Amino acid sequence: FIINYVSNDDHVTPVLATELSAIQPNPFHASTGINYSVKTSEPVRIDVFNSRGQLVRTLVNEVKSSGSHSIVWDGHDMSGKAVSSGVYYCRMSCGAYTSSRRMVLLK
Repeated sequence: FIINYVSNDDHVTPVLATELSAIQPNPFHASTGINYSVKTSEPVRIDVFNSRGQLVRTLVNEVKSSGSHSIVWDGHDMSGKAVSSGVYYCRMSCGAYTSSRRMVLLK
């Protein structure tokens, strides 16, 4: 009897959907990781807003390839100043997809 082995050297798992995933840790003290995935190569924008809806910082604003990605927010605004403790919102936009997640910064 003959055994045929099929090998797949591509260890990349295809992404089934564009989505803003977990923010870990949350609440956070110094920094937090933002995980997201992109189904097809498209422009991605990830922004952080304060509880008043004001833009604090843009973390990603570029075309990303298909796959899983992550970015770290260090609790600083666009000018490099540390922001105060409180509730912030992370918003991801990619094509027709838009999603937001709440983050809590504790100092």
